Amino acid sequence: MTQVYDHGGGVRSLRVPIPDNPLGHTLVHVVDTDRGPVLVDTGWDDPASWDTLTDGLAACGTTPADVVGVVVTHHHPDHHGLSGRVREASGAWIAMHAADAAIVRRTRATRPETWFAYMAGKLAAAGAPEEHVAPLRAARRPGSLPGFSPADPDREIVPGELLDLPGRRLRAVWTPGHTPGHVCLHLEEDHPAGLPGHGRLFSGDHLLPGITPHIGLYEDPDDTTATDPLGDYLASLERVAALGPAEVLPAHQHAFTDAPARVRELLDHHEARLTGLLALLTTPLTPWQLAERMEWNRPWDRIPPGSRTIAVAEAEAHLRHLVKLGRAEAVPGSEPVAYVAV
Repeated sequence: MTQVYDHGGGVRSLRVPIPDNPLGHTLVHVVDTDRGPVLVDTGWDDPASWDTLTDGLAACGTTPADVVGVVVTHHHPDHHGLSGRVREASGAWIAMHAADAAIVRRTRATRPETWFAYMAGKLAAAGAPEEHVAPLRAARRPGSLPGFSPADPDREIVPGELLDLPGRRLRAVWTPGHTPGHVCLHLEEDHPAGLPGHGRLFSGDHLLPGITPHIGLYEDPDDTTATDPLGDYLASLERVAALGPAEVLPAHQHAFTDAPARVRELLDHHEARLTGLLALLTTPLTPWQLAERMEWNRPWDRIPPGSRTIAVAEAEAHLRHLVKLGRAEAVPGSEPVAYVAV
């Protein structure tokens, strides 16, 4: 039986499973409008996830065929994965920020082996050992990367504007960091239980009650711009804290209150992490060597290869931010490139 939680005021959430993932599930939010239900995210494209979504909508008194629109907080497959199936069932529109829509379109146009070759090159440049890179160089199977044929969105979410949800006031808040086009959605309506604050915030992966979202580098094989995703994320945190929502409805874990306090915890966490990395960088380290020495939720030798790739991306994002702040620099002539504290 699909777990459905009624948040009041025409908002419910469904726990849609993510196969073989420690997060467990995505919270898909169902928002009633004067034209019919609109979904905030849809969950992973998997038969069991689709059945769960269908059962959950039935428990809400509706069906996928009744859905009029899908608002996607960001392009990751545990959020956008089932959007195409919902549109096939109902003709619903799919809305996404332009930056993430561009990633979706690039992904659809890129052969999987091209993407694997790009990632192999990135990891080699970060100092990854050949035994970690070799499987990526050999990967050639189409479809071996989840979400490689995501649905093409047909509406753009414009930051600061109200979405076209008749009878509701849902405003887009651009919160880059986890992805370049991540958005939170501010429901500018009185809280149904009268909690103090300004409406409710669908926070996607930007603001979660008990975990920090992954912040890596924005991956684009055709773009050499030195972006700063961690800097984007920290600034975006300040943006949502200023909204002062009465309640936050995230895409994972559970709803919570006191967004400013959670934002402060996350800002403090990242400042402590940056300080710790500077202590490690008293001697030059490649991104891979830095990731090996960083604190994770388990020892490095127990982290599987896919998670090590994610960890290295997070190390690179922190390095990029330290360089932008003038607190670290690349060592001239080092190959693979190593970094040292300034």
